[in-house]
Amino acid sequence: MSDTPMLEAEETGAPQKRPVVRFVAGAVGVLMVAFLVLLAFANPGGTESAESPLLGKPAPAVKSTLIDGGTFDLSRRKGSWVVFNFFNSTCVPCRQEHPVLVKYAEAQKGSDDPVELYTIVNDDTDEAVKAFFASNGGNWGKVRDDDGAISVAFGVAKVPETWVMDPDGYVRVRILGALTEGFLTTRVDELKRQYAGQS
Repeated sequence: MSDTPMLEAEETGAPQKRPVVRFVAGAVGVLMVAFLVLLAFANPGGTESAESPLLGKPAPAVKSTLIDGGTFDLSRRKGSWVVFNFFNSTCVPCRQEHPVLVKYAEAQKGSDDPVELYTIVNDDTDEAVKAFFASNGGNWGKVRDDDGAISVAFGVAKVPETWVMDPDGYVRVRILGALTEGFLTTRVDELKRQYAGQS
């Protein structure tokens, strides 16, 4: 009597459900959900420098205007350490890392060898950027990248992204994703020691 359903299934050609297939499908589903949860809650970056063909080479030419007025020319910044932070006011990781940048910029004011910080703004309005900085702090230059030329020159695919140039105008570091507390300070201090020949 218990064999009848099996015989009917075989005779009608209906597919048989195998426990192993269901187990594997369930396990794959659980792994995919776990992976998505891990991605959702993972630190978005800031712990590793990323590769780029620009590292160790002169930085691309950057000439533009500043949102708060005036012009910007990267070649005139030689002699200073320069940090570019590519930003958009609607970008969630950009908003999350902003307090880290505000702290970093404040710390630079008391430094003997301060780093110049600039926000590079693409695909955003002056009004939105001004409103964001007015609400969240940060008193440093905001460079327009209206046509995306600066982003393309640096190979920026997704904001936030942070770049460090040395006083000779060479690209030294590329950081993908949101900065974490203390990472930029540690990395730039290492670069300064290397630049000074202190290993």
